[in-house]
Amino acid sequence: MPSFELNKIIASVLTALIVAMVSGLLAEQFFPPRELAQPVFLPAGTAKPEGAAAAAPAVAKLAPIAPFLAKADAKKGQELTTVCQVCHTFDKGGENKVGPNLWNVVGQPIAEDRGDFSFSDALQKHKGAKWDPEKLNQWLHDPQGFAEGTKMTFAGFPSEQDRADVIKYLQTLK
Repeated sequence: MPSFELNKIIASVLTALIVAMVSGLLAEQFFPPRELAQPVFLPAGTAKPEGAAAAAPAVAKLAPIAPFLAKADAKKGQELTTVCQVCHTFDKGGENKVGPNLWNVVGQPIAEDRGDFSFSDALQKHKGAKWDPEKLNQWLHDPQGFAEGTKMTFAGFPSEQDRADVIKYLQTLK
């Protein structure tokens, strides 16, 4: 390859890099980056940064799940739990995975009786309570909000109807 062709290739690459750099600098001038008031996402088990507790909004009170349960579809709930099957099993006598087996979980004690599953300290704080539909609604909406520091990394189902469908499905597992 003649040196003139090589020079054209190198000049093209350098020009592209300079254009990209200048574009980035101009974009920063028009749309300057800004610091967030609080983290958008915290991995499970991490402590909130100092000052984040005061800046963080209070946990939103959820609407009662009963009206949504009245029109819930267990089949749709089963479909929604496919994302849960990475960590949980739903069959009678199923093994525990990263999370416990969820057969017959509705009405059962929280953080107990799941085949020797080792629950996080965060969930152990709820021992004595039972997984009723309202507690499942809170858990399925925001596991970290329900039990801060839990090992469960799932972000939750934002839709009330999706949560109701999943709860309805869990109620069929007896």
